[in-house]
Amino acid sequence: MPRTSPADGPRFAFGTLTALPVTVTRWDRDAARAGMLCAPLAGLTVGLFAAALGGALIALGAGPLLAAVATAATPAALTRGLHLDGLADTADGLGSAKPAEDALRIMKQSDVGPFGVITLLFVLLAQVAVLFQLYDASWTRGALAAVVSAAAARLALTLAARTGVPAARPEGLGAAVAGTVPRKAALLTAAAVTAAAAAAAVPWGTYEAVQYAAAVVLAVCAAELLLRHCVRRFGGITGDVFGALAETAATTALVVLALG
Repeated sequence: MPRTSPADGPRFAFGTLTALPVTVTRWDRDAARAGMLCAPLAGLTVGLFAAALGGALIALGAGPLLAAVATAATPAALTRGLHLDGLADTADGLGSAKPAEDALRIMKQSDVGPFGVITLLFVLLAQVAVLFQLYDASWTRGALAAVVSAAAARLALTLAARTGVPAARPEGLGAAVAGTVPRKAALLTAAAVTAAAAAAAVPWGTYEAVQYAAAVVLAVCAAELLLRHCVRRFGGITGDVFGALAETAATTALVVLALG
């Protein structure tokens, strides 16, 4: 098997976690490991697109509410709604209270059940509400929140792909990436993303730097709680669970940034 090239990781990350025109050239464990370590980079890119659109609307005279809606919609567009779909499917699976095999079958169905609809509604409302609050304070705060929450969302996927976390099915994205990332590498990536978030907020003061670091930490903690619950209920992770983890982390990060 050819050795992993420096481009394999970003290709895997962007090709599987975004709808950007990037072709995945390798679909093996080595490429998956590199790709999941690059997941926050994909999140950073998605966040920058979201922040750019929100900031552009503010510059053109739009209000903070429209900018917030556009910013929340951009990650959905750049992932073809896969993470939101995963959130809805996971909510339906968990809400069914059925055994793992039946819950996984519910999650694979194309329709969205009541648990999924309710979860999507409140998650998107929360994201728009926070972004509106931050854009109303200044466009830079809204923009940075969009970037940090998107990076934290994909960092949660890096941590979920760590060694020791099993796949619930023998096929799909969950099976491809489960257990590929060494724990130490996952923790180092988390530390780097947290430090970068804090550094980006330093111009606003020490409190803001701590708050942005806390937003990343609490985001991945919330995702970790959901991850453990899903592993107990389903026997492991799936692509849908990855989507749910990303949206949970993004929303948690935004809520933390709305406080104080």
